[in-house]
Amino acid sequence: MTAGPGGTPPALDRELHHPTRLALAAYLSGCSEAEFAVLRDYCQVSDSTLSKTLSALERTGHVSIRKGYFGKRPRTWAALTLDGRRALAGHLAALEGIASAARGAAAAAEPE
Repeated sequence: MTAGPGGTPPALDRELHHPTRLALAAYLSGCSEAEFAVLRDYCQVSDSTLSKTLSALERTGHVSIRKGYFGKRPRTWAALTLDGRRALAGHLAALEGIASAARGAAAAAEPE
């Protein structure tokens, strides 16, 4: 695996390891913020599941939550924090390192 700063390989982020959390972080990395219903539909999860997932990511500082109104209707928006963006970049680097090491091992095992 490719070493990160300090010579250690980048580590997977435990908070982003779950597929729904990773999908949320990846989606949010492409925008400044997104509305709850958009995230729910993108991840194809229930309101309850998305709420719990966002709350967990907010507790760890990966996501910030903003509540407000659009007209008279309450709305919730989520945004990936700077720490969340760094964590996602590190997590993706770790995944790429794992994949790269596996490709290298497979290539080395090929008979000549």
